[in-house]
Amino acid sequence: MIGYTTVGTNNLERAEAFYNDLLALLGARVMFRTHRGIGWGSVGAHPMFSVMLPFDGEPATAGNGAMVALQAENEELVQRVHTKALELGGQDEGAPGSRNGSFYGAYFRDLDGNKLAIYCMTGSN
Repeated sequence: MIGYTTVGTNNLERAEAFYNDLLALLGARVMFRTHRGIGWGSVGAHPMFSVMLPFDGEPATAGNGAMVALQAENEELVQRVHTKALELGGQDEGAPGSRNGSFYGAYFRDLDGNKLAIYCMTGSN
């Protein structure tokens, strides 16, 4: 159902470097690039994740209560992505761990303050 998600940035070059390194861990690659934004994804009918300079020319701001969740294959990959986000300058918003039984996730903010989750379903209750 979801085709793509977008978060804002005030520095496209910095955001591109952050997300190129981070999303490569999930097997994503750049699917489009314009003067205003970049989108990552994988071939096929999978949703894309994009970072854009705001269309109205005003500064990008992080939404209060807004979050994008990225799905990982397993707990080890959740840990690797969370660690990489922090290494790249992201802010920790919740260490990797089990939440609600079968949900294993971690939370971080990117360089513009956008909140993201990385998670997998473990199959246990």
